[in-house]
Amino acid sequence: MMTNKASNNPARGPADHEVRDQIVAAATAHFRLYGYEKTTVSDLAKAIGFSKAYIYKFFESKQAIGELICTNCLHEIETDIRAAVDAAAPPEKLRRLFKAVVESSLRLFFEDRRLYDIAASAATEGWGAVRVYEQRIELIVQEVLRLGRDGEDFERKTPLDEALAAICLVLRPYLNPLLLQHSLDTTEHAPAQLSNLVLRSMSP
Repeated sequence: MMTNKASNNPARGPADHEVRDQIVAAATAHFRLYGYEKTTVSDLAKAIGFSKAYIYKFFESKQAIGELICTNCLHEIETDIRAAVDAAAPPEKLRRLFKAVVESSLRLFFEDRRLYDIAASAATEGWGAVRVYEQRIELIVQEVLRLGRDGEDFERKTPLDEALAAICLVLRPYLNPLLLQHSLDTTEHAPAQLSNLVLRSMSP
């Protein structure tokens, strides 16, 4: 298993954002063609036209590059979820949240499968990008719960942290990149079925 050093200090060497961006863009294109697991830093160096040593001035490992790409992919999903939630009122926010989680994750899975494989590797190896993503989605769920309780749309007897943990467990097969590929046969009806069940359990 790879270490998580990249999570703590993904950048090395000169703080030249243009070069870093160039490396990430080239790596993203290369991973799309050949996949993350089959690509080495030497492959990237040849594709970009840099030396391997030069790439290591900016990224300490292939994982560090992959983690940044993974962060960008997961940020797109998070942005979709936030937009869907912000456009609705409780309890519709919760329905929109479930729908956006599933639809945005599926879009990445089917449209950019090789990039999705990076996210799956990240989930398998516990990269920081996945942990941060799950924490940020948890904060959105918590916000929806608080708004629903403040507006008396949701019951208040269940401790907030307990309700939050339960909802995140329900969402987990669709939030976690590694688990989603095993839940594809339920994605058509899952958002409505699961969100309706959760809403019924939280009715005042």
